[in-house]
Amino acid sequence: MGDHPKNSHKMWRRPKRPLNYDLLNEELYVLGTFGLKNKRELWKAHTELSRIRNQARALLALTQEVRNKKEPTLMKSLARIGLVKENSTLDDVLNLKVTDVLSRRLQTVIQKKASIKSPYLARQTVVHGHVMIGERVVTVPSYTVTIEEEGQVHLAPEVDLTKAAKQGSEPDKTEQPTE
Repeated sequence: MGDHPKNSHKMWRRPKRPLNYDLLNEELYVLGTFGLKNKRELWKAHTELSRIRNQARALLALTQEVRNKKEPTLMKSLARIGLVKENSTLDDVLNLKVTDVLSRRLQTVIQKKASIKSPYLARQTVVHGHVMIGERVVTVPSYTVTIEEEGQVHLAPEVDLTKAAKQGSEPDKTEQPTE
């Protein structure tokens, strides 16, 4: 995986100490809370957060005049996706947690907005094409929702989650009783 545009870069890094018991418990809690498919999705979020924090640390190391030119670009992009507020500082960027990044995913946004019971049901709803942003269907649960798009996120008109939930909870009535 190299520097050529055709060669993609690795999007995630594994933890340095994968058998740390406390880390494993924390990862499992976050996986369940946000309904992630596997730990790789969590590691991608960790890597993205690490990249953002590295940019903030690099800006802090620059001289004040160069920093004043480059800092608004980073802050504007982070404010656009909802990780920080408009008038935040680089210290706020350094205080971000992986849960802040995961809460901007389409799966989490639709779960809160449509009051879906579990994150896994929200993931299934997205994957099956029942979630729309504006007029387009988005089937990627890890899609990062911007502040502008957040008001446009809605379920497709033909989706009725109450009927699907009732079908899953009721026993099958077509079975014949055994004697």
